[in-house]
Amino acid sequence: MRSSNPVFSRRGFSRDNGHAGFNAAPQAGGPAVATNPYATNPYATDPYAQQQGTQFGAGPQAPARSGAMTIDDVVTRTGMTLGTVVLTAVLSWVLLPVDPANVGKSYGIAIGAALVALVLSLVQSFKRKPSPALILAYAAFEGVFLGVISSAVSTYIAPGVVIQAVLGTMAVFAGVLIAYKMRWIRVTRRFYGFVMAAAMGFVLLMVVNLLFSVFGGGDGLGFRSGGLGILFGVIGIILGACFLALDFKQVEDGIAFGAPREESWLAAFGLTLTLVWIYLEMLRVLSILQGND
Repeated sequence: MRSSNPVFSRRGFSRDNGHAGFNAAPQAGGPAVATNPYATNPYATDPYAQQQGTQFGAGPQAPARSGAMTIDDVVTRTGMTLGTVVLTAVLSWVLLPVDPANVGKSYGIAIGAALVALVLSLVQSFKRKPSPALILAYAAFEGVFLGVISSAVSTYIAPGVVIQAVLGTMAVFAGVLIAYKMRWIRVTRRFYGFVMAAAMGFVLLMVVNLLFSVFGGGDGLGFRSGGLGILFGVIGIILGACFLALDFKQVEDGIAFGAPREESWLAAFGLTLTLVWIYLEMLRVLSILQGND
């Protein structure tokens, strides 16, 4: 299992040519490498010894063993990572006011924190094993950025929008989780390929828009404001929801095939990246809508 992330390239769901065994339950007597993302992991146990439902939905699960990842591990690590984001966001909101006397300093710190978070996330994305310290440090710097940006939007553009964006993000998470658990969303190779292609196209458009805004001023091509801003914001939220489904698939596969417990940190890292993505897009859409009232 590797961490998922709408911005950076995923290193694959498994060690089987970069994909997990989508909808391919292990069959007795079949080759392990074809469906087991952890077949080459020396810590993994035989996934064919037992079949039962996983925590996210019906499917095979490896026998319980010491040191294997569980849903409790994923929930705990995700709670720690998101808790760090929330804590530093609140502290930066309080300690880095965006009033006219301090706005330049606050924005400068926010941009610096965002760049540090970007570097840390890239480092973790390319590491073979998760580093809890690195992931928590990313969460801390990401929280600083989110706190200042949220404070600025709430102060100058749309008061009260932050709570709405948080509730909207929680609603998307709950909706995707229910849809995934009920198997209304089925993560297949085609689904994975479509989401990745759409995400790369979306990011490229946003990068081009950013370059035009830097050199031409304003909002560049207009993809992040007005009617187009709402449209692309909604597309961003939908992409984030799709990445949540991919994250849930990774967690399900990790539990089913006996991934080592340390992999739960990668699951937490991926879920945090995706939820931050959804929150920022939700914040943008709601702020545009309220600004047009």
